[in-house]
Amino acid sequence: MDQHEDTGKDREKDAEKDAEEQAERAREVHLTMDLCLRIGEMLLSSGAGAADVTATMRSVADHLGLRHAEIDVTFTALSMSHQRSVDDVPTLMMRHVQQRDIDYEDLTAVDHLVRDVLTDRADLYLARSRMATIVSLGHAFPRWAVTVAWMVMAASVGVFLGGGPVVSMVAAVAAALIDRVQLVLARRRLPFFYLQVAGGAIATLLAAAVAATPIEVDPSLVVTANIIMLLAGIGLMGAVQDALTGFYLTSSARLIEAMMATAGIIAGVALGISVANGIGLELGQLVPGAYGISDLPGVLLGAAVAAAAFSVASYAPRRAVAPIALITAIAAGISQAVTVAGFGRAAAAGAAAFFIGLVAYAVAGRVRVPPLVVAVPAIVPFLPGLSIYRGLTFLADGGFFVSQGILALMTAISVAIALASGVILGEYVAQPLKREARKLESRLAGPRLVGPFRAMTRAERRELRKQSAD
Repeated sequence: MDQHEDTGKDREKDAEKDAEEQAERAREVHLTMDLCLRIGEMLLSSGAGAADVTATMRSVADHLGLRHAEIDVTFTALSMSHQRSVDDVPTLMMRHVQQRDIDYEDLTAVDHLVRDVLTDRADLYLARSRMATIVSLGHAFPRWAVTVAWMVMAASVGVFLGGGPVVSMVAAVAAALIDRVQLVLARRRLPFFYLQVAGGAIATLLAAAVAATPIEVDPSLVVTANIIMLLAGIGLMGAVQDALTGFYLTSSARLIEAMMATAGIIAGVALGISVANGIGLELGQLVPGAYGISDLPGVLLGAAVAAAAFSVASYAPRRAVAPIALITAIAAGISQAVTVAGFGRAAAAGAAAFFIGLVAYAVAGRVRVPPLVVAVPAIVPFLPGLSIYRGLTFLADGGFFVSQGILALMTAISVAIALASGVILGEYVAQPLKREARKLESRLAGPRLVGPFRAMTRAERRELRKQSAD
């Protein structure tokens, strides 16, 4: 009898132990899935492509023991499911993307966290703790510094377009007004479309007001500089990358968002032009002229400073600012050379963007940031603010000029697509095709702008741990 009682107690203990082990495994599955979703949310909200987000989440999940997890990424939500065996009930978790702020400081921190997880320098619990710290901490410099960075960017774009000191000063003042007004409207939870309308209207009306004074200034250059500032926050490159890598649903949503944001700029500038014409102020049509040799240093300097200022406004790590400026200056030289050779603006922008994508991979590895942090600021000076302004002024004139306005707006679209596709093509060419990376890269069907480029082998992990111990 005692033997039967002991056997029954042992079975109960074994059953309790098995239940505890299953509960612990289930808990680790939930924690791993939550970590992957939080990483994916941070990457997606910062402008990373859906292919990059999916591959990064899958890499972390595989490394932490969740083999063959199903991951789905859309524009507004991420979902992840895992089933340990055919007999088990699958676990499904979802996370919605709450906000979309370009924050390259957090993006870089998450990228480093992912690399530490994949190299066994951070386990699940340390990774979750670091992720919570990244989300909760503020930035290294105050918000007013971002406004100053926008001012510097707008002034530099004015120099890049061939404007003088007055154009740069007025563009900087307009940039400060736009940033503070948009910040107030954002706190009141107005949609991004209305923020863009306000920005376009402020830039146009301020330029018209300055033009009405004895101060000699080209208001069209002021408006164009601020249009480029407003275009800088639109994630068109992520939309094109998603379209090229097969994530058509996410690409369509991002394209619609980009179109709405651009439509807001167009509506705001058109409103400003109408008001200016109504009170008898002439803004004029911006007709780009050929750059002379003496103007080239100003063009290169303006492009470099504009890209660097945008990277600061996006909280990029300080170590990346100087390389971004240098890459942009070289790209501006390439763009000017292509233009002088007789090619159109789309071809010039595409050539500059291809160079940016080609070198961003190597430079990003040197300064320890994702290539996205280098590529996006570098293409900012080449955004088609000039074509948008010309198209709007032609449309406002009406009559014979309507067809020219439509052509100018179509040119703006072609330039934007050339910039995005050129950067991505450069990434395709630049990224090394190594045998260890092929298994991971075959799942991506596209270039990598964020996340690990390949899974490390066991020998490499052992060597890295040995170096860390030494």
